[in-house]
This record gives sequence, C-alpha cells and structure tokens, in this order.
Amino acid sequence: MTYTPVVPIGGYAGWAFLTRTRTDQQAAFDNSAAMRRNTDYFAEKIGEVQTAEDLVADRRLLQVALGAFGLDEDIGSKYFIQKVLEDGTLKDDALANRLSDKRYLQLSKAFGFGDFDTPRTALSTFGDEIVSAYREKQFEIAVGEQDESMRLALGLDGALSEIAERDTTENGRWFTVMGQAPVRRVFEYALGLPSSVGALDLDQQLTIFRDRAASRFGDGEVAQFTDPAKREELVKLFLLRSQTETFTSSQYGQSTALTLLQNAGGAGGLLNILTG
Repeated sequence: MTYTPVVPIGGYAGWAFLTRTRTDQQAAFDNSAAMRRNTDYFAEKIGEVQTAEDLVADRRLLQVALGAFGLDEDIGSKYFIQKVLEDGTLKDDALANRLSDKRYLQLSKAFGFGDFDTPRTALSTFGDEIVSAYREKQFEIAVGEQDESMRLALGLDGALSEIAERDTTENGRWFTVMGQAPVRRVFEYALGLPSSVGALDLDQQLTIFRDRAASRFGDGEVAQFTDPAKREELVKLFLLRSQTETFTSSQYGQSTALTLLQNAGGAGGLLNILTG
C-alpha cells in the first residue's frame, strides 16, 4: 500500500500547508510498502547493469529509472528508451539531443551508457542518486493526483534551478523553459499567457515570455530564478491565478446548470432534455 499525500486545500494556502508538512509526508511516502519494494530492488540490482539493453530488459529496474525522471508512461517503449540511452548525449545528432523534451537528455546523461566506456551504474553512489530522484518524482505524481497545480509547483523548484544555472545563453534558458511542458505551463499561468501562444514562431514566443517576465518580476531573464525568493514568487503567482481560473470555471458551470434548470422547468425538465 502506498501513502497518499494530504492536500486539504488548493491554492497558495494549500501550498503553504504542503511546504510545511513536506518532510514528514515525504518520509511516510518513501516508507510505504510499494515504494520500498521498488527502491530496495533497484538499489540491490542496478550495479549489475552494464548496458542499456540490460536495463530495459528488467521492467522493475526500468520502472524506477524512468520514474526518476517523470517518464513513467514510457515503460512500454523499450526500444525507444534503449536508443535514447545508447546514443548518449555527447554527439549533436544523439536522439536525446534532438528531442524537445529534455527529460530524455537528463535520463541518458544520468546513466552514461552512450557517453562512457564504463556507465555510471558502476558508481557506488549511483543507486542512491536515482532512488532519491525517484522518490521525489513519485511523491510529486501522488500529490498531483490530489491537485495537479501542486504537482507542477513541487516540480518547478528543481527544474527551474537547473535551467537558471545552466551554462548557456539567456535565449537558451528561455527556449529550455518553453520546451519543458510542466515548467512552461507554470510560466504561462503566472504570466497570464494563453496556451495558444505556443502556436507562434519561437522567436515571437521568446519575446513575449521575456517581456511579460520583465513586466511582472522587473527582470526579463531566467537567471533571476536562481534566487529561491524569486521562484517562490513565481509559484505564488501561478497558484493564485490557477485557483482563480478553477473558481471562475466552477462558477460558470454552476451558473450554466442553474440557467438550464430554470429554462427546463426544474430537474425533471432538465433530465428530459439530457436524455432525449
């Protein structure tokens, strides 16, 4: 049985509760029977894995490997994952470098099958590294089953820190933000951008994201989010706007239902409309 995280309320108030109780809730989640079975098995067996083929051949190991990077849904795509791992990350034409979702790049880099003669699975600390990431990511997913906005907020801290500290240009950082769907969604909500902005030319998107960030945060560059206070400000704005949209949609739905009831002459009339 797996521990179910407690998220008693949505919005920023719920985030404050989750932040305050995170350590205890994470520990309870990590110590649940299902999690311990998965992580104990991975820690015991991963040192024996020498190739990408070895990894994808063991479904239990692959489950943890993919789960550590939020790629759980790819568990059935063995040949695709094997190709991602075997290509590595050092060549420009490596599959992981050509995919817009950079989680595959992180996965391939972490295991090192295509980058080194001896993969990183041989390191004594490797099992603990992946298990730690798996626990954190799976907790985020479990939180998301209670409140998807909270899942996005939880995942933002690590993802955005890594992007902000990346050794690249500011344009490169923004393109990475726009290319990572969960991070992008947080920015779109926080900056008041419609998802349809994604249909625009990339350079146009870059200008829009940068201008909105400068207007809201006083700085148009991603590097500002190396500051935890700035990341918290972004999360707060995201959750407040997300909660407002949810409330507005709920109110609209209630209003629509009430109008239908009134026009149909009550619940019986509405039932007749819906059933034909």
